[in-house]
Amino acid sequence: MKMMMKGSKFLMVCAIFCVFLTAKGQNTDLARLEYTYFPQSSSDNSFRRFRTSIAFPIELKEGTYLMPGLEYRNVNFEYEDPAAFQTYDLDRFQSFTFSLGYTFQMNEFWRFGAEGGVKIASNFTLDKAINDDFIYTGALIFVKIKEDERYYKPTRLILGLRYSTTTGFPFPLPIINYYRRWNKNWSYMAGSPKSNLKYYFNEKNAVEAFVTLDGFFANIQEDFNVAPLRPGSDKIARSISMTVLLSGVGYEHSFTDHLKFYLYAGNTILNDIRFRDNKKNSIYTINDKNSIYARSGLKFSIF
Repeated sequence: MKMMMKGSKFLMVCAIFCVFLTAKGQNTDLARLEYTYFPQSSSDNSFRRFRTSIAFPIELKEGTYLMPGLEYRNVNFEYEDPAAFQTYDLDRFQSFTFSLGYTFQMNEFWRFGAEGGVKIASNFTLDKAINDDFIYTGALIFVKIKEDERYYKPTRLILGLRYSTTTGFPFPLPIINYYRRWNKNWSYMAGSPKSNLKYYFNEKNAVEAFVTLDGFFANIQEDFNVAPLRPGSDKIARSISMTVLLSGVGYEHSFTDHLKFYLYAGNTILNDIRFRDNKKNSIYTINDKNSIYARSGLKFSIF
């Protein structure tokens, strides 16, 4: 029994830092391998993204952990729309994220976590990283896990703040997430960037309906003018961003309690792909038409 309790606490600590490592504070995956295809509606443009991540805990003393984390993303952007500027240097963006977290148990109900990270995101046309490629992040969270015999599994509440130098806001943004599985067939998750309603056929197979945020941000190493034929134009593209709000359905198959295959498909509700200047202001809209997308992969998940 003592070993089971220790293992459960260890997995919960892992979940805390997966909140940090993955997209803006909601996923609880220790490792992930994923491919996304995102064609652009009314356009020949398309995005293909490969992503892999891993986090590994180091126990300092009972209940207190460090958590190093790594993530790699490779975005293949096929820019086929007519443009007044050259697009051949925009076909591939990569990012490397390194993070380090720290957590300890505050009291019987609450656990505290803090994380700092650095990301290098760019098209790397100069074959090296430069100062503008570096993105810095930080987060503070508080997690409450509640055991209750009325529910099939414990409920989970996550509250916190996250800051990134890519947001354009000089202040941290909130993290909020609530999860409950109230019987063996149903669970829901509410928060940002993902909310869902999931139905479990059994412990191996489940389907869900969801709404989620996705996207990327990267530096453009060799700046260019998006309006070169306009005299006096100073619309110089320094970075590219994609922010999309997606809705869809998904299927998940569990090979083990924690190793899972997933397949998601749906349509965008909001599609915002832009070039930005040195102050992160939007200067050119690449595409804002809603379109379909598909995403599939393997994950080692805590919950």
